[in-house]
Amino acid sequence: MSASASATTRRLAAAALAAGAVVSVTALPASAAGHARPSHPKVEISAVQYDSPGRDDRSNRSLNKEWVELTNTTRHAVNLDGWTLQDRQGHTFTFEHYRLAGRATVRVHTGVDRDTRTDLYQNRRHYVWNNDRDTATLRTDRGRFIDQESWGGRR
Repeated sequence: MSASASATTRRLAAAALAAGAVVSVTALPASAAGHARPSHPKVEISAVQYDSPGRDDRSNRSLNKEWVELTNTTRHAVNLDGWTLQDRQGHTFTFEHYRLAGRATVRVHTGVDRDTRTDLYQNRRHYVWNNDRDTATLRTDRGRFIDQESWGGRR
């Protein structure tokens, strides 16, 4: 093998090794991407009690037995300030100064009471969620759709 052929072989081998290193480094983030944190927090409507137990007598007790639960499925707290929970008729509850802790659930009641870390109140005197059919929709403060739960007849 001549000296120039040997040098060419060495250059080709070096180029192949360099290309392999670039491919390995480039592929690393792709394989790690499956383990990365989600780009948007995952909050979901986890339960709805749309037909409060007992008589629908519009008492505060009955109104507060009508609720929607939201669950944060991530380990990190999510700031819900400005987020909305809305029914099909447009009744809207807006979250104010509320952070949902990681792996936590909050119950949003229809009636009146004092807000706590686990229970929020819409302070309404009338039912919001229809017993026969309705849809609860959760959106961010910028109007981005997050989750929806429907029940009853046609959706």
